[in-house]
Amino acid sequence: MTFVLEEFQLYGPGFLQAAWTVFALTILTIVVSWACGLLAALAQRSRLKSVRAVAGFYIWFIRGTPTLIQIFIIYFGLPQFGIRLSPFTAGVLALGINSGAYIAEIVRGGLTAIPSGQSESALALGFSRSETMRTIILPQVFRIILPAVTNEAISTLKNTSLLSTITVVELTLYAQTLIAATFRPFEFYIAVAVIYLVLTTVLTLLASWLERHYARLS
Repeated sequence: MTFVLEEFQLYGPGFLQAAWTVFALTILTIVVSWACGLLAALAQRSRLKSVRAVAGFYIWFIRGTPTLIQIFIIYFGLPQFGIRLSPFTAGVLALGINSGAYIAEIVRGGLTAIPSGQSESALALGFSRSETMRTIILPQVFRIILPAVTNEAISTLKNTSLLSTITVVELTLYAQTLIAATFRPFEFYIAVAVIYLVLTTVLTLLASWLERHYARLS
């Protein structure tokens, strides 16, 4: 017991700081991904062929290339054009753009599930297209896509481990520094796995609460 307490006092604060970094990365990435995803999903329904083409290319490119390569393009590639980002900012941007393509497809599927007659009825009642989308369509879409969005959020959280490759001190990189100093990979990688498991469980429980909340409202 004494040994465990000593280990926690020695390494616990560092793991907590790294876990906080993962949490902050995840929240900011979700915000960026929703911005990108909603724009891309709505762009796919645009009347302008050029707008649909841009959205289609974005989704095709992001879903067809590895996440790690996208991170490298933003962190290592953009400085070639004079755009230099901190590792944290580059990581949020890369993961947000990546997740946004999947959010766009999830939202598109949710929009497809809403009968077109609802939009037509709202327009006939005097609602503008933006009001119809904001007040009638999107709230229903959110209830439909919540399980899929939860899975994407969990994937985003786990993908933060990739940012260790660009020196973001999250759980994986912190564990690697400890392993290099102590030569104890099993214990520290297990600790990282347990912390990720706790974080993903919290996300899952939050999503379950939201599903029950919206079920009561419907």
